[in-house]
Amino acid sequence: MSPARRFEDKAVPGSVYEPRSAAALGREFPYRLATVCYFEVQTDGTVLWGGGRESYDRAVAGESRLFAVWPGEWSSHLFLIDDLEVFARAVGIVYDPKWTGLAEHRHEVTWSIREEQPKSRGAYVTVDVRLDCGCEILELDTFAQHLRDQQGWEVATSGAWGGSGGKHHVRVRRKSLGS
Repeated sequence: MSPARRFEDKAVPGSVYEPRSAAALGREFPYRLATVCYFEVQTDGTVLWGGGRESYDRAVAGESRLFAVWPGEWSSHLFLIDDLEVFARAVGIVYDPKWTGLAEHRHEVTWSIREEQPKSRGAYVTVDVRLDCGCEILELDTFAQHLRDQQGWEVATSGAWGGSGGKHHVRVRRKSLGS
């Protein structure tokens, strides 16, 4: 038996396991989840932390292998990023409207400050947004970049956001709304 055991085998103290395939999970792998930690192992054994454009470029060139640790409630799981094209689209290195829900055009935006807090004096305010151009918000970072470029909005990307029925709520720096 090889020294590395398959992940599916029952855990045995002191055992070594092979990483799982991120590609096997497809779109279900949480490429953009803040708690997923990326690292790469270069061909000379050097380990580097991060999963940005530089890591992607080295992995595509065959200079390294890219991995991710997805923490769970009771244990963390190690994944090999074995489909670099999917990774690049999922994290925004390569633009893909299937991942973001956003076409590359000027968005038609209808918005209003959320009724529960219009008199709030905080730097950020919750804004209800509807995209009348047919796009939908599937990924907040790309939406924030589009609205920064097109409307001058500073959309918070580190907090909660959501929506349904074509209406989303996001946190926006009050001064950037320009209303």
